[in-house]
Amino acid sequence: MKTLREAKVGETVTVRRLHGEGPVKRRIMDMGITKGTSLLVRKVAPLGDPMELSLRGYELSVRRADAEMIEVE
Repeated sequence: MKTLREAKVGETVTVRRLHGEGPVKRRIMDMGITKGTSLLVRKVAPLGDPMELSLRGYELSVRRADAEMIEVE
């Protein structure tokens, strides 16, 4: 299982599954990260938190803890 946190800068991945419970999972889905969505990893901060992603025509920053809950391929 590969998570979004393990994706490298410049890599495009597809969301396979979301882990997490209740409000955390709902928040991730409300940001547009759903199964089948393509994500481009644009930047990662020097300490690895947060990551900047491009998806659905906009840029989004996610925390490392949230990136670990997103399974990608």
